[in-house]
Amino acid sequence: MTQEITIRPERPADLEAISRVTEAAFRGHPYSQNTEQFIIEALRRSGALSISLVAVINAQIVGHVAFSRVTISDGSPDWYGLGPLAVAPEFQRRGIGQALVRAGLARLRELGAKGCVLVGDPAFYGRFGFRSDPCCTLDGVPQEYVLSLPIGANAQACGTITHHEAFTACRPGA
Repeated sequence: MTQEITIRPERPADLEAISRVTEAAFRGHPYSQNTEQFIIEALRRSGALSISLVAVINAQIVGHVAFSRVTISDGSPDWYGLGPLAVAPEFQRRGIGQALVRAGLARLRELGAKGCVLVGDPAFYGRFGFRSDPCCTLDGVPQEYVLSLPIGANAQACGTITHHEAFTACRPGA
């Protein structure tokens, strides 16, 4: 029996569950510093969390995706970064992450975004049209994991990507 997944914008009552799901999803991940939940909180506090969606099954939050504006050194306007994307470990590999990404990209289109960038697995994000473009770079990240997706007509960006300063967030007290 498949369970129905609802994707909706975050609500104030969701914040603790979002943090819990994000922390669990990245625990033990080889390329994580386990600060993703703090990044989301810092984006939210600074008003830079452009899109924040949750996946809900049976009134339980099982996934979350965040989108925030990025700056590209060529001055390309209206580009966003996808991430963090998290699904509770016991709910992974059920299409929840895909549903969150698709819903988030649809919201970006509604906002008139020109494109989206991320750091991630090309095999996973390639199914949404994300590709490594040597023209878009992120300092310190191997090029094959820097992925971009032009959204608008004639949308192209070429330069170094800079995420919001919230991406330097760390554990409180660290």
